[in-house]
Amino acid sequence: MKLNISHLQFEELIKKSYSLDLIYLLKLIEDGYDVDSLCKNSVKISTLYTTLLRKGLISELGKVTIIGKDLLQYAESDKDEKFVKKKANDSGFDKWWKVYPSTDTFTYRGQKFSGSRGLKQAKSECKRKFNDILMEGDYTEAQLISALEYDVLQKKERSVQSKTNKLTYMQNSLTYLNQRSFEPFIELMSTEDETAEKLSNLFNDGVTDI
Repeated sequence: MKLNISHLQFEELIKKSYSLDLIYLLKLIEDGYDVDSLCKNSVKISTLYTTLLRKGLISELGKVTIIGKDLLQYAESDKDEKFVKKKANDSGFDKWWKVYPSTDTFTYRGQKFSGSRGLKQAKSECKRKFNDILMEGDYTEAQLISALEYDVLQKKERSVQSKTNKLTYMQNSLTYLNQRSFEPFIELMSTEDETAEKLSNLFNDGVTDI
C-alpha cells in the first residue's frame, strides 16, 4: 500500500486513534491476506484485529466495512483535510422497525389469524445491528426493508392458503437480524428481478412464443 500521508493527515489519524499499524493490518485484510496466522503468532496483532472490530472498520465476518474503506482511501490520498467517519441514517432503521410486525396476530384478505407472541424486541440492539449491517456495505437499507416486507407478505399469503398462521414462525426482530434471515429473501427477489428482466427483453425483441 502506498501511503501519501502528510503531517496534517498524520495528526488527524492520531486524533482519531488510527495508528499506522492499524491501517496496515486493515489494508492486508482488504487485499485478501489471511491474517489468522498473524493473529495467532502475535498478541499485538490480535489486539489490533480486535480494535478493527471495535471501531467498526471490519465486520464480524472479517470484511472491511464502508468506514474501513473510507479510512484506507483517506490514508492513500494526499489531501490535507479531516477524516469524517460516516454514520448510518437513523431514518432507515425507523422505516424497517415500522415494517416489522409487532405480534404474530394479524388480519389479511379478510381472514383473522390469532397469535401469542410479541415479535419486536430490543429496539436499541436491533438499531445497532441494523446499522452495523449497513456499514458492511453489502446491502442497502432499501434491500433490508424490501426483504422484510417480502418475508412477511409470503408468510401471510401462505397462512391464507393453508388456513394456518405462518407468522408464528417469524423470529423476533433481534434474532432476525443476528441470524441474517433477510439474506435468502434478498437473493430470491434478485432472482425474480433477473427473470422479469429477461422476459421483458424477450418481449421487447419480438419473441412472444415462450
